Amino acid sequence: MTEASVREFKMPDVGEGLTEAEILKWYVQPGDTVTDGQVVCEVETAKAAVELPIPYDGVVRDLHFPEGTTVDVGTAIIAVDVGGGSAAPAAEQPAAGQPAAAAPAEEPKTAGSGRQPVLVGYGVATSSTRRRPRKGPEVPVQQASTAIQTELNGHAPAAPAAPPAAPPAAAPAAPAGAERPLAKPPVRKLAKDLGVDLTTVVPTGPDGIITREDVHAAVAAAVPAATEPQVAPAPAAVQAPASYDTTRETRIPVKGVRKATAAAMVGSAFTAPHVTEFVTVDVTRTMKLVEELKADKEFTGLRVNPLLLIAKALLVAIRRNPDVNASWDEAAQEIVVKHYVNLGIAAATPRGLIVPNIKDAHAKTLPQLAESLGDLVATARDGKTSPAAMQGGTVTITNVGVFGVDTGTPILNPGESAILAVGAIKPQPWVHKGKVKPRQVTTLALSFDHRLVDGELGSKVLADVAAILEQPKRLITWA
Repeated sequence: MTEASVREFKMPDVGEGLTEAEILKWYVQPGDTVTDGQVVCEVETAKAAVELPIPYDGVVRDLHFPEGTTVDVGTAIIAVDVGGGSAAPAAEQPAAGQPAAAAPAEEPKTAGSGRQPVLVGYGVATSSTRRRPRKGPEVPVQQASTAIQTELNGHAPAAPAAPPAAPPAAAPAAPAGAERPLAKPPVRKLAKDLGVDLTTVVPTGPDGIITREDVHAAVAAAVPAATEPQVAPAPAAVQAPASYDTTRETRIPVKGVRKATAAAMVGSAFTAPHVTEFVTVDVTRTMKLVEELKADKEFTGLRVNPLLLIAKALLVAIRRNPDVNASWDEAAQEIVVKHYVNLGIAAATPRGLIVPNIKDAHAKTLPQLAESLGDLVATARDGKTSPAAMQGGTVTITNVGVFGVDTGTPILNPGESAILAVGAIKPQPWVHKGKVKPRQVTTLALSFDHRLVDGELGSKVLADVAAILEQPKRLITWA
């Protein structure tokens, strides 16, 4: 077995532009044999938990990170010997003063192999397209070269006798107002952590891509060499880390889905002006219809519950008031009215709140809608909801009634125009046909973005939902 036979599988971007993922579980260990397409681990991004397949055959040589570690996209996470050898101990450390050997690059498979990438940012897609070389005025790179030579040789090169007549025509720097600098997500994160503006970094990678070394060189060049010794300031008193009583407090790291949800809710609450309206409605007839549908052969094997009819009522209300199904385009300063409904259903899972949606819910029959709701809930409970299933929603329903809560003021899912909260359905005294009788009653709450939906439109939508649930025959007369 040689080092050339070892392939490093890197953390792919399994979402859309995500920069990191947490390794939840390894399904293989060093010494295990793996085949092309075999799932080797499960990772959690800010959107969902995803299983990662290995892109080649071989024997696992090393797992670079333990379970529970958050890894940047593009970082090697597992080494596989594709030469057919057995697992071997990790490579020896280089001798002092010698640069470490570069990790072998993953060899892309050709178009003849028939293999195509299966995840965003995973594998190598065969393409003849190449990036156009970046244009811009040439600038001196002596400072970056000095920093790199200092790091490699242990000392700075001797200063030239006289400044060069013209700046070297090495890597061009991006001029002000130019296109976005080319860099991979891990490099952008490194630059952000070090406070480096990528537009000021001289790229040395192929096709003008900024590398990690370029970022470090920019940091080194920004630190002026000391011309004379300076008296070091007295060290500040080191503050002891905060402590707490572990028997009385438990601290839970905020990451993955919970971290993304928190950021999204803060962004939504302070971007979209929320308005919430309420209505209390007698849903006794709807509850009777639910029992009748359970006995209908068209719904055999399907889950029928009040949420099914509430979802259908909201879809009918949107069809009667289509302007409520819209989004706000900040860049273009336009309201985008959607002619389709991707109906989101808020689901509480062990990893946090997620909102998968039913694509084109407006075009589904009642049995089809029941099937889609059942699949959505089952997938969410198993933690297998894909990132694609949580993108593109237009309106959402959150059923807080399952927790015995009467109602609430829900926060909009980012990018959506409205969210309907459904409270607990329970017997209450109600005036029915002139007499006070016990009836099945619930409270609905509709939050909407006041930039898109004014009070009149929001009220009409909520009133239509309530009217349908009070008299379910309107599902026919208003269809």
